[in-house]
Amino acid sequence: MSGSFLGSDWFRLIAGLIIALGFSQVNALFLVWLERKVAGHIQLRPGPMEVGPHGLLQTVADGIKLVGKEFIIPAKADPKLFVLAPVLVFMPVLVGFLVFPFGPDMIIRDMNIGVLLIFAFSTFTVLAILAGGWASNNKYALLGAIRSVAQNVAYEIPLLLAVMSVVLMVRSLSFSEIVLAQHRFWFIFLQPVAGLIYLISATAETNRAPFDIPEAESELVAGFHTEYSGMGFGLFFLAEYTNMFIVSAVATSLFFGGWQGPFGFDFYVPGVVWFLLKTYVLIFIIMWVRWTFPRVRFDQLMNFSWKFMIPVSLANLVATAILVKVIG
Repeated sequence: MSGSFLGSDWFRLIAGLIIALGFSQVNALFLVWLERKVAGHIQLRPGPMEVGPHGLLQTVADGIKLVGKEFIIPAKADPKLFVLAPVLVFMPVLVGFLVFPFGPDMIIRDMNIGVLLIFAFSTFTVLAILAGGWASNNKYALLGAIRSVAQNVAYEIPLLLAVMSVVLMVRSLSFSEIVLAQHRFWFIFLQPVAGLIYLISATAETNRAPFDIPEAESELVAGFHTEYSGMGFGLFFLAEYTNMFIVSAVATSLFFGGWQGPFGFDFYVPGVVWFLLKTYVLIFIIMWVRWTFPRVRFDQLMNFSWKFMIPVSLANLVATAILVKVIG
C-alpha cells in the first residue's frame, strides 16, 4: 500500500507542493535582496552591506523581525476577511509551480491545460487584494484595492491575447509542448510584439512600478495593505515577489525556449539551469524598469491599455491566426 502511494500521482503532487513552498520562501528572500542591490547600484549606492557578506542575510533579518511583530486587526475591520486575505493572496502562486517544465523531466504535473490553469488561478490574487482592502475599513486601502481590480481587468486582456498568439502557433495549452516547439527558434523572434505586450502587461499585473498604482505611497500611504502588520504584511510581499517569478517563468516558457538553450544548443548545461537563468534575467529587467521610470497617473495607465495595448494585441492575434491558417 505504502509503495503504491509513493509511486502515485498524489505523492508526486504533495511532494511538489512542499518543494514549491520551500522554494518560494528562499526565492522571495533572494529577490528582496536582489531588488535592494539593483536599486542601490542604479542610484549609485551600494545597497545593503552590513548583515552578512554584501548584505546577503539582510532579508533573513527582516523576515525574523516580521515574524516577531504582532499581527494587529483594526477595531472596525472585518476580522475574518482581514485574516483570510493574506492567506488567499499567497495560495494561488503555488499552483504555478505544478505545471512549469523546469527541465525535460522536471515537471510536477504535465497538464494539457497548464496555461489555462495558471491564468485561472491568478484571478484569486485580485480577489484577495480586494478582500484585504475592503476588510481593512480604511479609505486608502479600499481605493488601492479598487485600483488593483481595474488595473488587472484592463491588462489581463492584452496579456491573454498575447499568450493566445503563441497557443495558436503550437495549438496546445501544454507548457511542455510549447517549450518543445521552440527547439529551433524561440518564439520571441517569431512573436516579438506578443512578447513585448506580455512583459508590459505582466509588470502591470504584478503591481510593479511604473504601474504600482494600487500601492502608490505618495497617494495612498501603502494602498491595499496599509492596515497590515507582521506576517500579514509579509505574506502580501511574499506573494508579490513569487508572482514576479511566476510571470517571468511563464514568459520563459512561452517566448524564450523554456529549459532549452539558444537555437537548440544546450552547451552541456542542465535544462533547469537554463530555465532559472532566463527567468532571473527577466526578473532583473522588471526590477531595472521599476528603478528607471516614474510612476504613471491612473488615467494614463488605463488609457494605455484600452487605447493601445488591447488594439495592438488583438491585431497581432488576428494576423497570427491568418498566417497559421495559410501556412497550416
